[in-house]
Amino acid sequence: MKRFYREARATAHADGHGVALDAKPLCTPAKAELVVPSRPLAEAIAQEWHEQGDAIATASMPLTRLASTAIDLVVPRRDAVIAETANYAGTDLVCYRAALPPELARRQHEAWQPLLDWARARYDAPLMVTTGVAPLAQPPASLAAFKAAVAAHDAMMLAALRLATAASGSLVIALALTQRRLDADNAFAVAELDESFQIERWGEDSEQTKRRAGLRDDLAIAERFAALLKE
Repeated sequence: MKRFYREARATAHADGHGVALDAKPLCTPAKAELVVPSRPLAEAIAQEWHEQGDAIATASMPLTRLASTAIDLVVPRRDAVIAETANYAGTDLVCYRAALPPELARRQHEAWQPLLDWARARYDAPLMVTTGVAPLAQPPASLAAFKAAVAAHDAMMLAALRLATAASGSLVIALALTQRRLDADNAFAVAELDESFQIERWGEDSEQTKRRAGLRDDLAIAERFAALLKE
């Protein structure tokens, strides 16, 4: 798409903060006006549009995409998104440990157990740990507590949490990221611990490199989006 505006700027809105492209309000792909609760987030979205060249590259505007997802997908499907995101607690990555080799088991315990301890204290939601990949039934009260924690997020923060959860395969890691317990680099490290361990021994192929870069980008976007919402 060719650039059709000269200026992009954040604007005041009755429901928060919007973005104007010249005099026209920025809208989502579903044609809803893009309005966010935080002025810093609106300014960052406006900056994405300001930095476009003669052709608009939507791939270079992750904050715009995530805000649009919140408005177009999360708001009308809120209950489904809450359930989808909360369900990760039932099979959370950090609960499934290796028995062998001992070095991997040690790294998993050192990286993941503090996150489980934090989540237990923060949400009163202990999760059980097992070795192997056989499904493990988690305490219903803990799953209910995690669902309540997810449901407490507004649509914008829920969109960031959903992105981080899907990227990492872990609701615990995603909550730690959006609550600033972890930054994006550390979230990537703990989410990709097993993969990184294997790469140390066997090397990394081009598909792994591409997948891991995408995961790192998603976690960084979720972190920045959540931080801007809280400013």
